[in-house]
Amino acid sequence: MMENNKNIIKTILYDNHVNLGAKMVNYSGFYMPLQYTSSLIEHMHVRNYAGIFDVSHMGKFILKGKHSEDLIQYLTTNDLSKIKTGQAQYSCLINDKGGIIDDLVIYKISKEKFLIIVNSINIEKNKKWINDHINKKYHNIELIDTSRKYSLLAIQGPLSLFYAQKFTNISLEEICFYHFKIGEFSGIKDVLISRTGYTGSKGVEIYVSNENVKKIWNDVLKIKKIIPCGIASRNSLRLEMGYRLYGQDISENITPVEAGLSWIIKFEKEFIAKRILQKQKKEGKYKRLISFLVEEKNKIPRQGHLLVDENEKTIGYVTSGSFSPVLKKGIGIGYFFKNQKEINSVFIIIRKKKISIKMVKLPFIKINH
Repeated sequence: MMENNKNIIKTILYDNHVNLGAKMVNYSGFYMPLQYTSSLIEHMHVRNYAGIFDVSHMGKFILKGKHSEDLIQYLTTNDLSKIKTGQAQYSCLINDKGGIIDDLVIYKISKEKFLIIVNSINIEKNKKWINDHINKKYHNIELIDTSRKYSLLAIQGPLSLFYAQKFTNISLEEICFYHFKIGEFSGIKDVLISRTGYTGSKGVEIYVSNENVKKIWNDVLKIKKIIPCGIASRNSLRLEMGYRLYGQDISENITPVEAGLSWIIKFEKEFIAKRILQKQKKEGKYKRLISFLVEEKNKIPRQGHLLVDENEKTIGYVTSGSFSPVLKKGIGIGYFFKNQKEINSVFIIIRKKKISIKMVKLPFIKINH
């Protein structure tokens, strides 16, 4: 049985999840709650009220030293010089061919200190890539992996700030989107409170030491309008916003240009593989991320489904698909093999049946932060 696999890591809150009746699964090498009640109930509760997620499996690096910003600037595509202390930035770490090693969020703690949140599946890979470049050129920089020392909670939903405000004197409404404060939360000092999240709904993410995470988790769940939510609803929530999932929608074989992430590529600065991405964008010869709706009832797109034209010629594939509880229809993202601008009719093959899809722009739903 899965519970006997000693290689799977338990978060500090594992027992809490089990006691709450969560169905536990192996997710990226961690025991994670898939759902507590149902993914549909949890999804809609986050969209209408508030839910709390344990996302402590995420990697957490501290990068510090005089030239820390220079190193991040070189290895990532976004422009870190545009943010100030107390701000966060979404970016991606790329290889020397322009492929996405990982997508990440960078928090500027001070001029020479940064918190970098990475995907759990990429912790060791990212660490090696960054350390290799430190050893080559930036010897006065230190990379510290705090992934197993700190936990991460996400409180998300339109009422999340209202309820979370009960636990802190920091004015959460005054923290702008992608900004953060460090202060007291639920009586715990030195907690990083960030206006970020992976659901698209209003919310905060809480970075806290392992020894204090249970208190915050238990205190927050004393509020009956906040329910615990699992990775199943987190996935459908992120997909409604069109957020890419590493290992499905993006990988080292896909560039940020192909992934529709050109908005986080700042060509006015120097960075690794800059010339490759410039050429790719200029020539337009690349596969293209697309997003679509399935209007036909009870037809849900899934990863691996093929996309075809009216002559049933395969022109692409689905990387993420799900039922949207808000739209009450199937939604998906994927890629065309070529950057085809004009295709009159696109179909998806579901159970050997050709079904018409409607191309739409992301996000699938609009939400105010």
